[in-house]
Amino acid sequence: MPLYNLPNSTTGIDNIMVDVVREVPSFIPALLFFVFMTIFLSGSINQKKRTGSADTPMWATIAGLSTLMIALPLSLVSGMINVITLSVVVVVTIASGFWLFMNRSRSEAF
Repeated sequence: MPLYNLPNSTTGIDNIMVDVVREVPSFIPALLFFVFMTIFLSGSINQKKRTGSADTPMWATIAGLSTLMIALPLSLVSGMINVITLSVVVVVTIASGFWLFMNRSRSEAF
């Protein structure tokens, strides 16, 4: 019995990805976490270098929306992303948006 069964590459990239997710269930959550943290940290660090301060709630919202835009098409393929992972992405996006809007003062323009 082999340690890892190679996916059938003649059926398309979506079937390869589903086979990888079936063998390594933490692949998609790790990929989404990587995307979120890359956008969040690189945006915050770059803004801090340029202006001297970072708008953390704004970058959390941008990273959450970007991760959601990646997770939604993945949810269309059966077996690619589970409901729990998708719901965590949606909750993080809503929470970061709420954080952004509660962080702004009434006189501050968007």
